[in-house]
This record gives sequence, structure tokens and C-alpha cells, in this order.
Amino acid sequence: MGATPATYASGGILRDGTAVVVRAIRPEDRAGLAEQFARLSPQSVYFRFFRVKTRLTDDELTAFTQLDFVRHVALVATLHQDGVEQLLGVARYAIVDERLTPPHRAEVAFVVMDDWQGKGIGTLLLEHLVPLARAGGVTEFEANVLGDNNRMLKMFASSGFRVRRSLDAGVFQLSFPTAETPEHQRIQTERDREAAARSLDAVLHPRAVAVVGASDRPDSLGGAVLRNLVRGGFTGTIHPVHPHAATVGDLPAVRTVSAIGTPVDLVVVAVPAEAVLEVAEDAARAGAHALVVLSAGFADAGPEGAARERDLVTLARRAGMRLVGPNCMGVLNTDPTVALHATFAPTLPPAGHVAILSQSGTLGLAILEHARNVGLGLSSFVSLGNKADVSGNDLLAHWAEDERTHVVLLYLEAFGNPRRFARLAPLVARRKPVVAVKSGRTAAPRRATQSHSGALASLDVAVDALFAHAGVLRTDTLEGMFDVATLLATQPVPPGLRVGVVTNAGAPATLLADACIARGLTLPALAAETAAALPAGVAAANPVDLRPTAVPDAYRQATLAVGRDPGVDAVVVVYVPALVTHPAEAAAAIAVAAGEMPAEKPVLTVFLSARGAPALLGTGPRRAIPAYDFPENAAAALAAAAQYGAWRRRPPGSAHVLDDFARDAVRAVVERALDTAGGATWLDADDIATILRAVGIDHAETVVVAPRDARAAAARLGFPLVLKAVAPGLLRKSDAGAVLRDIGDAAAVAPAVDLLRDRVARAGTTLEAVVLQRQVPGGIEALVGVTSDPTFGPLVVCGLGGVLVELLRDVAFCVPPVTDRDAEEMLARLRAAPLLDGYRGAPPGDRAALAQIVLRISALVDVVPELRELDLNPVKVLEPGRGAIVVDARMRIGPL
Repeated sequence: MGATPATYASGGILRDGTAVVVRAIRPEDRAGLAEQFARLSPQSVYFRFFRVKTRLTDDELTAFTQLDFVRHVALVATLHQDGVEQLLGVARYAIVDERLTPPHRAEVAFVVMDDWQGKGIGTLLLEHLVPLARAGGVTEFEANVLGDNNRMLKMFASSGFRVRRSLDAGVFQLSFPTAETPEHQRIQTERDREAAARSLDAVLHPRAVAVVGASDRPDSLGGAVLRNLVRGGFTGTIHPVHPHAATVGDLPAVRTVSAIGTPVDLVVVAVPAEAVLEVAEDAARAGAHALVVLSAGFADAGPEGAARERDLVTLARRAGMRLVGPNCMGVLNTDPTVALHATFAPTLPPAGHVAILSQSGTLGLAILEHARNVGLGLSSFVSLGNKADVSGNDLLAHWAEDERTHVVLLYLEAFGNPRRFARLAPLVARRKPVVAVKSGRTAAPRRATQSHSGALASLDVAVDALFAHAGVLRTDTLEGMFDVATLLATQPVPPGLRVGVVTNAGAPATLLADACIARGLTLPALAAETAAALPAGVAAANPVDLRPTAVPDAYRQATLAVGRDPGVDAVVVVYVPALVTHPAEAAAAIAVAAGEMPAEKPVLTVFLSARGAPALLGTGPRRAIPAYDFPENAAAALAAAAQYGAWRRRPPGSAHVLDDFARDAVRAVVERALDTAGGATWLDADDIATILRAVGIDHAETVVVAPRDARAAAARLGFPLVLKAVAPGLLRKSDAGAVLRDIGDAAAVAPAVDLLRDRVARAGTTLEAVVLQRQVPGGIEALVGVTSDPTFGPLVVCGLGGVLVELLRDVAFCVPPVTDRDAEEMLARLRAAPLLDGYRGAPPGDRAALAQIVLRISALVDVVPELRELDLNPVKVLEPGRGAIVVDARMRIGPL
């Protein structure tokens, strides 16, 4: 996005996967707009202008292209075809009432070229136009649509906005608030997912591939890619591109992509960075659909390279090409109908059902090597490099639809668009597991912040909150990621947390049990029928100890018995080499038992053998069985899989939504405060109280008065009271001793005001006003707040501890919108959560009331995108049925 509506430019993807550019209209679009109009059908002209027109006048062209981008904003969707930029569609809004400041209502209109209608251009333009309008103060769109303009009526009806309509003389008058709605967000996410998935067909399912930089030299990246395409058995056509050679690798070569003369889906580029733009231009002329740029020397190489990368992205988007990289190692797809191995990796991994994304090219080489070593079969692999265009979100969208992909693995170094990830990843995770390693846990410095909520947040906390919200399993190491993937790629997701263990040695089984319990799994007692089905002489304990003398049939019998136990959700079999039973025999027995167990229960093994697990474990009669080298690895993988199963089984819950009255009240306060301040500002106590009342959060009765009026105000409020100082620059009042409690009568007010004046003076500021508040006795002190990360956006936080919250750091974060289920889980994750249940005879707290505050603050985030920081601290959580009351609150807002 550009800095202003007038410089707005962004990539977009249509329903069929075509990549287009959405940008602000410019004066130089005058000729293109006239040409577009000339090519419109009479019906499209009539639908747009409500009358017959044969051309746009000079005055109209001027009015349509020379805009102020404040009261009149227009966007175009464009695509370069045959070297010429084509205007595919235009969307614009104009303020209806010029006297309104800021504007609130605007009329919106669209026109799309006939041969591009039905591809989602109008919907895409609306998705880009609405946030611009919202940021400009437009709260409502209205449109006039002819009754037989079915496509436009359908677009508005299916937008997810709350559209009101009325019909007059064959014309529908439509209007809808520009505020985001859950339904619009859902529809936009689904459209975005489907479009992104289709746009990658040319990358992972090409019918013809050109390799630019192909060579017979053994040290050539392009040569390595060409050899891998041939060796991997690519089912399409391969075109080596070389400026001089007639053949490369026994294949006829051409000098340029455009010289091929037939359509090419994918162009793999392995030439010096300085030559890449020329190659991309040639590929665009040839009508290529996608580029994979292996070359380094772009954003990875300083400012000059970054500028070159921006030019490359602009060129690709203008031509409708998707771009992987630059500075990547390529892509592969093991689907036998494609057999695409367009990487320079020396390793060809086995085919399977795991898709892998790696942001690092060099680490991608190691990932492919390790996948082959552990026998993990891949469906596809993509190295993103600088991810200038194609992102991890795009690949998630594609893999969600890919029937050959059952598990998705992500190695991430940075997020490009975490808010899009937050919308998209849960949709994918509901269908298939997503496992991620995110590097950089310790690299991010904390932002300077003046709120408890902000001080408690960090980049890694935001990542954890994002993954937890999305159902993504985060592992600390690549080894852990592969351990989880091996389990989920071969076994069903555990239906619960109960683990049955079979072993021939006590010590490793004890280690396994400890590791399971530490990760939230349980080892239940076995049922009576299970005890009866165990081998003779074996105790019915869990773990089931077969002793080192166990014969193969004892493994089969015990594994099957434990697997059939109704109180067991998963089985782990531990084997230590013994003299009586050889590993291969034990493996065969376990495989037989697994084939006869209930299909919904996973089976794992731990083979503590220098030779590793026998191959038979990977080819069981009904399913492959993962084998781990150590008990802790198996426990960690199983716990992650069980955690994922619990997340997927959990009902999604519902978020609180503010009604129109509350929205209007909150927006009135926010817009007035921003207009008055002219920039970021902390709201005063009265404004905060107004907002809390509007969203339905109880706030202790409070007044703000000049110091000289404190005694009279106190008499009106009643006692006991709390007095707080208001002084420039004083935000954490407790730190300066500027909060006085237990003011019991009128005589104590004046001395308390003098004490506040002295304390704020020692803090280097001046007492301006005094907050008087009815004291709320008792209760459990809690924190509810919001911090806004520049990368991840807002995070909702809750915790216990009041002013000690930063010391205790007992908090939970969640990405909004927070559902009722999320709020319950946030409270349950707190170490001090037993306080809410009445710890050691103390009065319990109203947990439901605290959860409601969390939900209502999450709803506030949706209404106030300008929210930077918010602290409700302390919140006094009273006894069940008495609710929770905010005692102190701070809120900072700033322009978008």
C-alpha cells in the first residue's frame, strides 16, 4: 500500500488466480479510461450511467482522473497485455454531503470490462476501497443500482456487509456501514484463499518449464535445476534457455523465453541479478504465468538490490505473473502427474503427504536431506527466499486445497502479513495439521511502552498468541518439527490425552511417562478386560512391563490389548535390545497389533537401538508406524498431536459484537479526541469512562475535579474514597505514590490533596487535577488490556496481580477477535487462576464477569483500529454474582 490514497498500489488476485495490480487512478489514465469506455457494451454503459452514452466528454475524463483523493477516491485494476497496460475495472467513491467534516457518507460506483466480468474484479476493488474510505472518515457507503443489474446486486449482497435496500422506479438504493463485520471478514478470507490457491497452479503444476541460465557446467545452478527436472521425470515440456548453446543437457535450447513460441507456465531464472529484470520482461512478453528466481543480489544485498527487487515485483504484477523468490532454491512437487523438481538440491526426497515451506534457501537443502534420511515423504516443497511476492499465506491457501498434502510444515524467519495469516491459518488447520518453527525468539528488542499491557508483550509472545489462535503447532527445533510431522503424516490425530505404554525396560518407560505428564498427557489405569488380555504373568499396570525376556508374541498381545482399552487414546511401545527378541521380530509383532487396533488410535514406538528402528515399522500391514530414538521425542510429538486434536475438537465459540449505539458512542469519543489532539494521545478519565459505559464494562464511580474542589466533590460521592493525581507526564501513578486509599471522611480530603501535590512535585511534575473514586473493597486484582504491535497488530492481554502484574508476569495473550472459548482458556492458562476459585479458603472471584470484560475489550478493538495501548488495571474481580469493576484505566489512541 502507498502512503496515501493518491499513491495507493497493491497486488491483487482474481478468482481464477490471475494476478492484477490495484492502484489509484492517475491523470495519465485519461486515454486508457476513454478506451475502456469505448470497449464497454451498451448494457454495461447503461448499468453504470443509467442512460445511453457513446463517449466520455473531456470534462468527464478530467473529473474521473484528476481527483483530490479526500472527497473523491478512485482505484483501478490493471493488467499488462502485449506490453500495454489494460484497465480492467474502476471503483470510486465520492462524498455525498460536502458539508460534513469528517465525511460520513459516500456514493460508490463500479465499472468492469465486459470480458472480465464474473471474475471478481468488483469484489476485489471493493475490498481495497472500503479500508481507504474507513480511514478517511467514511462510515457509510451508498449506491444506486438498476434492478436488472444482477451482477452488481449480487456483489453487494454477497459482500458480507449489512446492506440495506429499497426499490424506487426500478432502481435499488443500497447502503451499508463501512465498519468491518465478521461475515465480510469470513467471505474475504475465503475468496482470498481460493484466489491465492489457484494463482499457484502455474508454480506447482506447470505444463511447460523454461530454465533461464541452463548450462552443462557442473557448478551451474541453472544446470542443476535442469538436471533435476530431467532426473525427476517432469511430465511436461522442458525448455533450456541459453544465449549461445544449441543444446543443453541433450535438450534443444533457445536464446530467450519468447523464442520458444509456445506457452510456458513457469520460468526458472538462474542468471546474475543484474540480468533478471531483462529476463522477466522477456517472460512477460512470452505470456509466462510464474517466475522462480534463484538469483541472489536483491533485498538480501543492500539498498541497490532492494530497489532492483521492487522493480522486479512491479514488473511481475503488471504482467500478471506470480513470483517465487528471489534468492531462493526453487520448488518441487512429487505428484506423479507432474514430477516437478525445479530446485538445485542434490537430494530427491521420496513422495508422500507432507508439504514444506522454507524461507531459508541453504536451510532448505538441509531440510530436504533430513526428510530423505528419516523417510518422510513430501507432497511439495517451496523455498521462498526473499518472498517478494508469493508468501507463506499463499502457500497455505494452496496446500489447504491440495488432496495430496496431509500435513504442512513451515520454517519461518519473519511474517509478511500476520493478520492475513491469523485469518487463513485456522481454516487450513481445521482441515490438516500445520507445524511451524519460527526463528528469532531472542532477537527482537522490546518497544518502549508506557502501559503494563505493552511492557508484558514481546514479538515472541505475539507469535505464540498468533499460533495458538490459529491452531498451528509450534516446535522449538527442526528436529521437533520433523518428529511431529512423522507422527501426523502416518497416524490419526489422537482422540484424547490418555496414553498407554508397553515396554520391555522400566527406565525408558519411566522417562516416557515423566515426559508425557509434563506435557499434559496422562497415563490412566487399565481396564479389567485389558488386564485379562495381557500375556500371562504381566502386571496390569500402565506402563505395561513385559521384561527383557519378552517374546515377539508378547509384544503383539500386549500392544493390541492396550490399544483396545477404552480408556486409552494412543499407544507408545518402547523397545530396548534384548537377547531373547531381535528388533525386527519386535517390529513385526507391533505392526501386526497396530493393524488390528481401532483405527482412530495412533501407535508410536521408541527403539533404543544403535541400529535404529527396523524398516518394517515403515511398512506395517495397515499403516506405517513412526519410530523415535528417545522417549522424550516420542512424548513431545504425541503431546503436540494431542494438543492439535483438542484444538480441532474445540467448538469455535463466539465473539462479542458491539451494537450500533455502542459503536457510535465510542467512535464519537475517539474521533473528537483525535481531532483535538492532532496526533496520538492518552484519553482523559471522562472519555475513558464514557467508552467503558458504552461497551458495557462497569467502572468505579469517578469524578475529576480541580484540587480546590476535591472536598466538595468528595462529599457528593460519599466515603471511603480513593484519590489519584492527574499531572502532565504522570501515567503510572502507583510508582509515584500518587494513589491514596481509605480516605474516610471530608476532613481527610485536603491533607490528601496536599500529599498528592508534594509527591507529584518530587516526580518532576505539577498537580493539575484530582480523580476521586468510590473505593471498591475486597476483590481479586486483575489486568485486562490491549497492546498493538506494529507487525502483528493488536493483542488482548489478561492477567492477575494488579500493580504486581509486571513482576509476576502471569498473563495470557490472544489475537482478537477473542471468543468466549478463548477468554475461558486465557483465564485457565494463568498460574494464579486458582485464586478465582477461592484459594485456601479465600473468597472466589467472578470468573464469568472477568471473561466478559475480556470479550468486550476485544470487541472494542474491532471498533477502534486507532487503539495503541489500553490498561484496565486493576480490575477488581468480586465474588461470584457480584461482577468485576474497573478501578483504573488508561487508553492511548493514534491516527491510522
